[in-house]
Amino acid sequence: MAEQGKHFPPVGFHFRVVFTGIGSDDIDSRFQSVSGLSMELETESRKEGGENRYEHVLPVRAKYPVLVLKRGLVNDSELLTSWCNDAFQSLTIKPVDLTISLLNANHEPLMTWSVKHVWPRKWSHSDLNAEQNVLAIETFELQYQYFTLS
Repeated sequence: MAEQGKHFPPVGFHFRVVFTGIGSDDIDSRFQSVSGLSMELETESRKEGGENRYEHVLPVRAKYPVLVLKRGLVNDSELLTSWCNDAFQSLTIKPVDLTISLLNANHEPLMTWSVKHVWPRKWSHSDLNAEQNVLAIETFELQYQYFTLS
């Protein structure tokens, strides 16, 4: 019998984010969403003398957007909080690496994105509003150089 679930796409809500290099151990943080895992090629246009029907579009370099991580506001990750505080309060930027893994039903990685040279660009908290019944959300916007997929 074929392996169960082999021919179905994986679910996008079962994943893990692990920071490497912030403290002595890796920090496994529980995030509710991850966005910004994409890449695109920057291009430049060149016009050729005498050729008026088109212009040449040439690839220049890969470009990566800001990585956005969101989670419920928690107090259990002092190392992650102090890493962000150091960056924003004293401009001590300590780039780290992080790994994002899409997991299967057995909590094993199906796909892994290794994100390199990550540093905090923006750190925000959701609005506090007594008229709404919502969780307090913490958002990290992280700049990075590149990622590899395995």
